Amino acid sequence: MDEELLHQVEQVIGYEFSDRSFLKQALTHSSSVDNRLESNERLEFLGDAILSLVVCQSLFERFRDYLEGDLTKIKSMLVSRGVCSKVAKRLSLSQYLKVGKGMVSSKALSGSLAAGLLEALIAAIYVDGGFEAARDFILRTFGSLITEADSEQTQGNYKSLLQQYAQEHFGTAPVYVLLDEKGPDHNKCFELAVFIEERHFPSAWGTNKKEAEQKAAFNALVGLGALVRSAGRSVYRERDSGVSGDQPGQEVQDDGGDEHEDGD
Repeated sequence: MDEELLHQVEQVIGYEFSDRSFLKQALTHSSSVDNRLESNERLEFLGDAILSLVVCQSLFERFRDYLEGDLTKIKSMLVSRGVCSKVAKRLSLSQYLKVGKGMVSSKALSGSLAAGLLEALIAAIYVDGGFEAARDFILRTFGSLITEADSEQTQGNYKSLLQQYAQEHFGTAPVYVLLDEKGPDHNKCFELAVFIEERHFPSAWGTNKKEAEQKAAFNALVGLGALVRSAGRSVYRERDSGVSGDQPGQEVQDDGGDEHEDGD
């Protein structure tokens, strides 16, 4: 592996190694060496943990009103093999990976191997330059994806949106109350309503409690003026944050937040 190629990789990732032996190992797949200890597998193991830590810290600091479950879903999406392989592809990293002859044309080069390479590079940067260097690299390459992942997570998740809204505007969490249930045990329907302090909103029916809660949260968001209709879609907006009704807000999928449904 010549020095010019290693220099190219450093330019791509925006980090210059003090000891390029770490970079060489990160770029070495097990199929190209006799001793797997010389491959990037150990670095991949470490890089996975570092990536998770940095992403968790970023989400924890950025989304202060999110509950643990919401943060976990976004984190799982961001550190997945699919996302890591996309990041590696965007940086065109696979072309620098040293693999055995039988792997040259493998589809895995753009999938699992690419994801593993990215994780190995994260660890190589960490070992060579410390945590801050690895953190900077991760935030540079994953920054926009964090925003996108949050959008995907909250899109259509009316409970999450209502949780944020209630905390910001009322300083409390919404309460979901089961009002009624109908049908046999194997095919029940549930009616729930949302209460925020002394305010209550139109109830909603669902084939399970989770569905009913989502629909009831939708009704509450509409009642609070936090959801408005725009071009046939529901748009989430902060009513009191200076965003006017004719300005764009955050689109969410309108997946059935009717004010009330017949439970029969």
